[in-house]
Amino acid sequence: MIRYTPVKPLTLEGFSPFSQQLSTTNRWVVLAAKIPWDKLADVYYKKMRADFGAPTLSARMVIGAVIIKHILNIDDRKVVEQITENIYLQYFVGLSSFNRRPL
Repeated sequence: MIRYTPVKPLTLEGFSPFSQQLSTTNRWVVLAAKIPWDKLADVYYKKMRADFGAPTLSARMVIGAVIIKHILNIDDRKVVEQITENIYLQYFVGLSSFNRRPL
């Protein structure tokens, strides 16, 4: 089953209690603003069936994790670890607030 909500541009305000500490010049914040998330989500969901299977993760989460994996040159487990620990990476993959637990 596909659950998708079109991406509204994330803003640093309201992202988390730490939003005042997030830098607009951070490489992950800058990159997130340049990526056409909705277009990539359309491509990602084209091969999926809405009437079959378990609910999917958001396209931004999946695509963002793949981008992180390749930029940092790390394996899947390290990607999860990095996202769990890094507020900028959580912002990059589209989470609405900081979460200390792996998703």
